[in-house]
Amino acid sequence: MAPQGLLGSSISLSPLPNKYSLPRTSPAISTLKLVEIEKTHFKGTPGLRLKASMESSWLTEELANNKQNITSGTQSGSDLFNEMKNRFLSFKQHKFLEESEHFQNLAKGQAPKFMVIACGDSRVCPSNILGFQPGEAFVIRNVANLVPPFENGPTETNAALEFAVNSVLVENILVIGHSCCGGIRALMSRQDEVNPSSFIGSWVVVGKNARSSTMAAASNLDFDHQCRHCEKESVNRSLMNLLTYPWIEEKVENGVLSIHGGYYNFVDCTFEKWTLDYEESVSRKGSDMYCLKNREFWA
Repeated sequence: MAPQGLLGSSISLSPLPNKYSLPRTSPAISTLKLVEIEKTHFKGTPGLRLKASMESSWLTEELANNKQNITSGTQSGSDLFNEMKNRFLSFKQHKFLEESEHFQNLAKGQAPKFMVIACGDSRVCPSNILGFQPGEAFVIRNVANLVPPFENGPTETNAALEFAVNSVLVENILVIGHSCCGGIRALMSRQDEVNPSSFIGSWVVVGKNARSSTMAAASNLDFDHQCRHCEKESVNRSLMNLLTYPWIEEKVENGVLSIHGGYYNFVDCTFEKWTLDYEESVSRKGSDMYCLKNREFWA
């Protein structure tokens, strides 16, 4: 948390000319300067001089306390970055330098087989969970790992899709959902009217079809179980949304691109993987149906 202003209140020194006014948020004010102001401007007025001396003492003590607090906070931040520095240096020593030829090749270009669309949740880093090494996966992360349909227009997610599919030429797109997803809870909790000032509300509405189908299929379940159902259903709706992009559907139809779903449960550390059956799904286009194949459960 960023430190608040150093002075909670200001000292009234109205008799002073403007050039001697004390800044309200000055990071440090020396005792010497305060004493000099007292000598110069409060001679012959003992009451004011005593008041200024008392306030100077209080101000010096307050600044010292605040300085100590800020130093403590900065030290904590410094410790975090020192740990990050050590991790980076360890990576450099044990990965980068030991596999220098691999990283030199990566400097010339990338050719990952996978594009991964995952949630921004800090607990579900796909490279950590699935062991992707540098150069193996082109990763985009957003709230609730949603893929908007083509007609919604440009977003960071479909810009990454365009680059990964058309320029990097990935062979697989993997959309990964996960347990306890805050974005899905926001989707399931939302009202019919979206608050235009809420970025999250305006984004998760992308999953409205998943919410509708969840409410139809799991209306008898409690809210937590509805969210669990929607966490997986939203992945499948995103797989279908991928097919709304002409250049994705063309590659899937030609067999050079496959679309997959995944679900990571970090409560019991299990992973489910499946593949969209394009031919069966496209044959049911317009019926709000999809077909899946090659389902696997990793535990």
